[in-house]
Amino acid sequence: MERRLGFKVFHRKRNTWQLTPEGQELYNTGNMLFDQIEKSFKTIEQLRTGSVGKISVGTECYSFYHGLPAFIQKMAVLYPDIEVKLNLEATHHPNSKLLSNEIDIAMVTKKPKNDKLTSIPVYEDELFGILHKEHPLSKKDFLEASDFTEAPLIIHSYPLETVAVYNQFLQPNGITPTKISAIPLTEVALEMVEANMGILCMPKWALSSFKFSGDLIFKGLGPQGLKRTHYVVVRKEDQHKTYLQDFIATFEENFSMV
Repeated sequence: MERRLGFKVFHRKRNTWQLTPEGQELYNTGNMLFDQIEKSFKTIEQLRTGSVGKISVGTECYSFYHGLPAFIQKMAVLYPDIEVKLNLEATHHPNSKLLSNEIDIAMVTKKPKNDKLTSIPVYEDELFGILHKEHPLSKKDFLEASDFTEAPLIIHSYPLETVAVYNQFLQPNGITPTKISAIPLTEVALEMVEANMGILCMPKWALSSFKFSGDLIFKGLGPQGLKRTHYVVVRKEDQHKTYLQDFIATFEENFSMV
């Protein structure tokens, strides 16, 4: 070994062998390697049992992202062995990204029909129309789909088919707004509503972190309100993994109060 290493490892005496300084460093390195190998085997075992892993998350709607950063921080505290990342490129197409293994969890408001996916309902919320108190529609008890024929609609982004108020409220009633403004930043969208430049439709919980004046009012959409169920979707082949189950359970607990 000494010939191969090119340095002396032991001082050898009649009845004792003593490590040289180089030998002591080699001994320390060996112990570090054995410790690392042991940790690696433990990690491999955790991976096999599914208690540790990385989760890439995508959603169909940008409003989801308002509550996710705080939730991810909570996950980091509760489950330090689970790494959660947001995949913004999956927005509007989470199910297809899930099937192509680009993300691990999709958040949607409609159950996917693909046999390779399984969905878990986690919470229900309601969409409201947000408008200025001096808006012509502000005196109504609720907003009807026909009200959006002339009233400017403010959305986050195109395509229109991915906008919840359109695909769940306007389109089923045969209504397409004549004027639509796509504003990616919620703060700017709220400023436009405060300037009485249109109607923004969002759930109240997604606006909890924003400050806006008392000039804004909330109106239900339709006589019964526009409620929607949110689903967490995973691949069936992965649904047994412990870290995904931990994520879903914590997500459901966190958002059940919205």
